[in-house]
Amino acid sequence: MLEKVEELMVKHIESLKDSKSLELFGKVPSGKRLRAKLILKIASSSDEAIKLASIVELIHAASLLHDDVIDDALTRRGVASINSTFGNKTAIMLGDILYSKGFSELTSLPQDVAYSISSAVTQLSIGELLDVELSSTFNEDLDAYFDMIYKKTASLIEASAFSAALLAKKDAKRYGIYGKNLGLAFQIIDDILDITQSQEVLGKPALNDFKEGKTTLPYLYMYNDLNDKEKEQLRSYFKKELSEEESMWIKKKMAQTNAINRSIEYAKKLGFEALEMIKEENSPELEKIIKEMIVREF
Repeated sequence: MLEKVEELMVKHIESLKDSKSLELFGKVPSGKRLRAKLILKIASSSDEAIKLASIVELIHAASLLHDDVIDDALTRRGVASINSTFGNKTAIMLGDILYSKGFSELTSLPQDVAYSISSAVTQLSIGELLDVELSSTFNEDLDAYFDMIYKKTASLIEASAFSAALLAKKDAKRYGIYGKNLGLAFQIIDDILDITQSQEVLGKPALNDFKEGKTTLPYLYMYNDLNDKEKEQLRSYFKKELSEEESMWIKKKMAQTNAINRSIEYAKKLGFEALEMIKEENSPELEKIIKEMIVREF
């Protein structure tokens, strides 16, 4: 069914009758389509579910285009980003086109579904703003981190699951909690992989988040366990190009404070709470999404 989602996304852009938009859209990496998969597994393959999935993925693609401009990212999923190839102005306008088209198509879906998704996109945008603000100085506030990743990442995944359940006339509240926890765990694991995986696997330099000014959960756990001198040393590495020696120091302190394992355990806790929400729904495919994400090599 993902093929139908991909086809419909292209049709949405074709309907604009603008060859440049279609050309640029064809160069946007597709990614995992996590949100579309989630919608289809909850609401099956009805026409409304396929349309909802296509809209959510257009919106998600738009957010990533803007995110790459904000982060000055040169690559996206291992290939050149739109902003690095065509410039920031083009990337921003393409993102605006995808957002606008997504919202115009959203109006044809039931009002409660449209409201859920549009509200989540507002939260997503606030999350982007929070991310920028938190990246300006060294953030040591766990609550601020969790608030930001909920709004920037989890809110749209939560709304995708909630809205799909509305279409399928299932318990939307339970599926919404499932989606929220999935989204939080997904972001935490992505933050962990930035530290533990190689550049070849990531498609970007390892420890890139810290260079960009992001103090993610492993850094926060580590920071809180360092002595004053070590805290000052970590702060001195904030938003700079790290030498091999400096990178090794960070990884050594991560190991000494058990920051990575504690972050993994927290992501697993969120995942198991998500599974608890749908345990009576008899949905092995949704269970598989969670288990594949949290039961893995880091």
